[in-house]
Amino acid sequence: MRIMCLARSVTVAAAVAAVGFGSLANAGVTDEDILNDAKTTGDIVSYGLGPQGQRYSPLKIVNTKNVKSLSPIWSFSFGGEKQRGQESQPLIKDGVMYVTASYSRIYAVDIASGEELWQYDARLPDGIMPCCDVVNRGAALYGDLVIFGTLDAKLVALDIKTGKPVWRKTVGDYQAGYSMTAAPLIVKGKVITGVSGGEFGIVGKVEARDAKTGEMIWSRPTVEGHMGYLNGKENGITGGKAGKTWPGDMWKTGGAATWLGGTYDPEVDLLFFGTGNPAPWNSHLRPGDNLYSASRLAINPDTGKIIWHFQTTPHDGWDFDGVNELVSFNYKQGGKTIQAAATADRNGFFYVLDRTNGKFIRGLPFIKEMTWAKGLNKDGSPIFDEAMRPGNPATTGTDGNKGKSVFAVPSFLGGKNWMPMAYSQDTGYFYVPSNEWGMDIWNEPVNYKKGAAYLGAGFTIRPIFDDHIGSLKAIDPVSGTVKWEFKNNAPLWGGVLATAGNLVFMGNPEGYLMAFNAKTGELLYKFNTGSGIVSSPITWDKDGEQYVTIVSGWGGAIPLWGGEVAKRTKNLNQGGSVWTFKIPKS
Repeated sequence: MRIMCLARSVTVAAAVAAVGFGSLANAGVTDEDILNDAKTTGDIVSYGLGPQGQRYSPLKIVNTKNVKSLSPIWSFSFGGEKQRGQESQPLIKDGVMYVTASYSRIYAVDIASGEELWQYDARLPDGIMPCCDVVNRGAALYGDLVIFGTLDAKLVALDIKTGKPVWRKTVGDYQAGYSMTAAPLIVKGKVITGVSGGEFGIVGKVEARDAKTGEMIWSRPTVEGHMGYLNGKENGITGGKAGKTWPGDMWKTGGAATWLGGTYDPEVDLLFFGTGNPAPWNSHLRPGDNLYSASRLAINPDTGKIIWHFQTTPHDGWDFDGVNELVSFNYKQGGKTIQAAATADRNGFFYVLDRTNGKFIRGLPFIKEMTWAKGLNKDGSPIFDEAMRPGNPATTGTDGNKGKSVFAVPSFLGGKNWMPMAYSQDTGYFYVPSNEWGMDIWNEPVNYKKGAAYLGAGFTIRPIFDDHIGSLKAIDPVSGTVKWEFKNNAPLWGGVLATAGNLVFMGNPEGYLMAFNAKTGELLYKFNTGSGIVSSPITWDKDGEQYVTIVSGWGGAIPLWGGEVAKRTKNLNQGGSVWTFKIPKS
């Protein structure tokens, strides 16, 4: 894939003057603002509506009784021919929306009118190698900076008023397959980031930089055997030493990309990051658990030390990345408050963990007809069905080039992929955007070559059911049961928002922004935005009115890797726009 993009930062001074945005000069975003983001409804200053990533708003001006009157008030186009997947979650501060777009672009937009204030386009080199579309999921705000990652594995900080670059840092070598698509996380004045590129044999890592300067504070690789650093000095080898759970030198190109970013819980003062697939996909080349791939890691935000880990798919052979968000929540049991965290894994299991130590509390399959595992044992490890592991080409292939194929459920795109779930503090349910599909998968021989795909596998994705692939599920994490389900014909690929108005918002690839009754799952509202939605909705209030915003623009991994699933999405149109809604005043 060869992509060229020119850097551009346009300040629309006249527009700022016209709308009277003196608020652009207000105080910048503080650590306290970020920690309180879930409670302050006028601004949205973090990805996930708070560092815990619950995606819950206490707003209830829009509710089950009046949501049917929700109407669009403006739509902003990203413009040009650079469409593809639009997976961004917007941020809002002092009357301005900051929203990223495909091809590493970012815009500042007046929330009152939808008028552009400035735009910045990253200068992307030829030869970048994003595995799964040219997406960007969002930015971070801190002080007077807006910070986001680019497809050539750079971290860029812009002046929040003008869009002019303040600092720029290289996070990885794009020629080796590194890239960045996730929204950064701000914790204690540090900007915390991961990396993409697990399909190219990179080495995953989590890094912390001074948010104001971009200077490195610590770096922690997520593959066993690699050295970590703190303040420029060696800070211990990940896992203690190389070779404990990897054969030979396989750890040197082990994958475990941290491509979705992370969450942070101030109650236990820990970062939670997920790690992707081990490389290559062909598991017969790397016997062992392959730590710390396909895992959730708890990391000390001050030092980068790994405090605990929970591996969802040891010795992964299906590309079941463990990157999905770990969301903190508390519940009562026997008069005691349980400090828990939940995650819906790509492998099809929903897990509840003790977030203080990573111990397994409970789990359940949230997809139907799972084939690769028979269940979970008492510590949460999968009970493999070894007949469902793709065969070794050296022993099961007729010519040594293709091993025995199996039909595995879910597909490698997962029971749940990147699209973030939401947790309602009112119902106590998690709302999980999931997909019911499987894949024919087989292994092939492969050797590592810098910058080349490092899979050693082939696949074809197929639907499981005739009437749906996508499924929004309400899961009770305490009882471990699915309370309701909404079925969608096309795969779901966007995030979810829950509100105190007893509502759950979500978009679908057919282009509809939808609102559901959070308790019952009844569909109460839908509006077609003109292109498939693969982004995450937000809501905020101003002057006594509640607003809902969603980014529209079909793309992401499904059109690129869809197999037979592509038949259900072939007629969906690309786009690139931001839609904002409210209930009209009577």
